[in-house]
Amino acid sequence: MTPALLTDFILMADSKPLPALNGNSMAAEALLQEVFGIVVDEAIRKGTCASEKVCEWKEPEELKQLLDLELRSQGESQEQILERCRAVIRYSVKTGHPRFFNQLFSGLDAHALAGRIITETLNTSQYTYEIAPVFVLMEEEVLKKLRALVGWSSGDGVFCPGGSISNMYAINLARYQRFPDCKQRGLRALPPLALFTSKECHYSIKKGAAFLGLGTDSVRVVKADERGRMVPEDLEQQIIMAEAEGAVPFLVSATAGTTVLGAFDPLEAIANVCQRHGLWLHVDAAWGGSVLLSQTHRHLLDGIQRADSVAWNPHKLLAAGLQCCALLLRDTSNLLKRCHGAQASYLFQQDKFYDVALDTGDKVVQCGRRVDCLKLWVMWKAQGGQGLEQRVDRTFALARYLVEEMKKREGFELVLEVRVAGWEIKASLLESVSTLPQVAPVLKERMVKEGSMMIGYQPHGTQGNFFRMVVANPSLTLADMDFLLDELERLGQDL
Repeated sequence: MTPALLTDFILMADSKPLPALNGNSMAAEALLQEVFGIVVDEAIRKGTCASEKVCEWKEPEELKQLLDLELRSQGESQEQILERCRAVIRYSVKTGHPRFFNQLFSGLDAHALAGRIITETLNTSQYTYEIAPVFVLMEEEVLKKLRALVGWSSGDGVFCPGGSISNMYAINLARYQRFPDCKQRGLRALPPLALFTSKECHYSIKKGAAFLGLGTDSVRVVKADERGRMVPEDLEQQIIMAEAEGAVPFLVSATAGTTVLGAFDPLEAIANVCQRHGLWLHVDAAWGGSVLLSQTHRHLLDGIQRADSVAWNPHKLLAAGLQCCALLLRDTSNLLKRCHGAQASYLFQQDKFYDVALDTGDKVVQCGRRVDCLKLWVMWKAQGGQGLEQRVDRTFALARYLVEEMKKREGFELVLEVRVAGWEIKASLLESVSTLPQVAPVLKERMVKEGSMMIGYQPHGTQGNFFRMVVANPSLTLADMDFLLDELERLGQDL
């Protein structure tokens, strides 16, 4: 490097700080105070108030103009940035709103939010004790507690970026356990494989099979009964049939709380089938896992302790906040690390000054991994297991209340009554059954554009469109249940 060029670099490094906040820590703090004020006012205070809109709906082109999404070469003033922040919240859907029933997650827990704020502020990655000492220890403690609720005194686990990824991990681990050569030799080491799941399973099972190179044809779909539960007798027949066709069965994925019908598969009977055939049993309890906290309702998951792996999303029924998704394993042989480890020498040095067993990053496919345990830990510390149990029991009670109130009203038909804090209703606001499937989309459009509430809908089998009502928000009351029925009647009174 020439002396002149070196001088230029030194001058550049020694020049004034970059424009953003002029390198002024007090200015940065002032900005954040302003932003936090906007968040508290717009997203928390208004965003959880029943008298405010769930969303302020705008068509895409209008919204683009309102947000001014273009990224330019010149920065904007602090006043403009604050207005941008306010607009982002204003035009976003308020998932903490008591009338937001659209997804399997909803509500805003203040303690969990505190954990999320700290997580984002510290901005660390959960792969080594060196960089995340608090959270490496905390994650293991939280996973230990979740495993204990499943019924395991030992095991392993990791937080994943979504329940779908947890399910994919389970498929990969089951395959590796059966055919460990596949890690090095890939698909060449494998015979045709077969995995089994209910027709009511989450779509991530087929996605996972495709992503892992097994192909969607490897997924054998097992019959479900009239309540949406897997039929163990058909599972056994499907296994026998797959073997007769030359495939090698290796995994069964049962579901505890199906996405549409909220059904809990009969885990004891399914575990018996898996035991007879030597198959890995995975339970997708992303939605229903939190029922394990309830002494009253945990019987819905009887047999889950016999599973090899469990996916559980506390960001759903417990309202821990996105994302909070645990994959739990009964295995104690370090299967996660054996399956996924790459021993990167720049990150997982074996001659560190502390116990390198605390460096858990080689268990997962990711390198950088966000901290997802803190929000659940803070919330649990504040609520205690008893408080979280009451939260779960309350959702069941509210669901039961809504069902009973619905039965009293003309114009509503209960598609299926299920024993979970999520159920399906079909608004029968038209006399002609042939035109009934059009009711839900019309009502959905009206409620969203008015901002009064949000409920998801879908067809199912021979059923036309119906609303899938989800109760998960811990701040819900009986008045919110009454409002739901009143609002559906009001929105459809001219149909």
